[in-house]
Amino acid sequence: MWEERAERARREIAALAAGGMGLAELYASALAVVQREVPFEQGCWAGVDPDSLVMTSITNWRDWGVTAEYAARFAATEYAGQEPNRFAELSLRPQTVARISDAPHRDVAGSVRINDILKPLGLEHELRAAFRVDEACWGVGSIFRGPGRDFSDREVEFLGAVTATLAAASRIAVRAEHAGRRAPGGPVIVIAGLHGELRAATAAAAAWLADVEDAAPGRFTMTLYSVVARAHASASGTARARMRDARNNWVVLQASRLITGDDPEQMVVTVEPATTLDLATLLLAAYGVTAREQEVCLEVLSGSPTVEIARHLFISPHTVHDHLKSLFGKVGVGSRGELVAKLVA
Repeated sequence: MWEERAERARREIAALAAGGMGLAELYASALAVVQREVPFEQGCWAGVDPDSLVMTSITNWRDWGVTAEYAARFAATEYAGQEPNRFAELSLRPQTVARISDAPHRDVAGSVRINDILKPLGLEHELRAAFRVDEACWGVGSIFRGPGRDFSDREVEFLGAVTATLAAASRIAVRAEHAGRRAPGGPVIVIAGLHGELRAATAAAAAWLADVEDAAPGRFTMTLYSVVARAHASASGTARARMRDARNNWVVLQASRLITGDDPEQMVVTVEPATTLDLATLLLAAYGVTAREQEVCLEVLSGSPTVEIARHLFISPHTVHDHLKSLFGKVGVGSRGELVAKLVA
């Protein structure tokens, strides 16, 4: 049954993400997983910025042998044209998978992507998908076949059945790349079960966990239980928490559901050093500032003058001064410079 094959594919893709792969490596391996069940001649998947849907990485099944001009033309059709099944439209549909043969004939006949870009390469049939989870799109992709070999209904359903897992895996891969760049030895990633119990960890995570356990037994376990519980309760399926590591430096745990059909409760948790913003918001909460005072303070930390703060927050300059006065009193400083120095230090 195709449902069983889709379930197996979801498990494989989830395992790839849990192993700490970056996005390009994840997509190369996931394309191979899909290719076993939905054969194709060429494929192109891309990570996207979930806010703008701008492509941030490209992974091809095999080399296209195309020029920069060719790539620019494709981008123009995707972001500025009136093409059928554009990724921006797919990401908003209830069903985020689309076959070009299901599009209106008039649209296909006038498609620059199909007629001027794909057909000269011997490709005619296209199956596209947006990788969306928790209302955010983390990747997009197309697979292609030549004339006379359209994708079947079952193949469309199969790809549709794995797109949410591809999205969750993409989200985790982006975090793994970020954590890997900031942590020696690779990304610190752990897999947690329903109640936060530790199921697996990358090699870097095992070493990091051993150090934390030696320095403060039980510290990580309690934080892990908390962040996993919050992620389960969250509509987005994600949650963040801060804690100190073995060297007493602040780190941020980010938990995300790793969607698999047989184990939807499984979580992937990445660990990375806290940013200045992370620490500033933690300190501001400790000082008891209000939400609006925090917004003003973060604008100060970014270097914005009073007039810009007022414009950004839709308040008057006089109100900005009132919030700053209150901030100074709560934090125990007398100027913006002292405020920044105290929070950053």
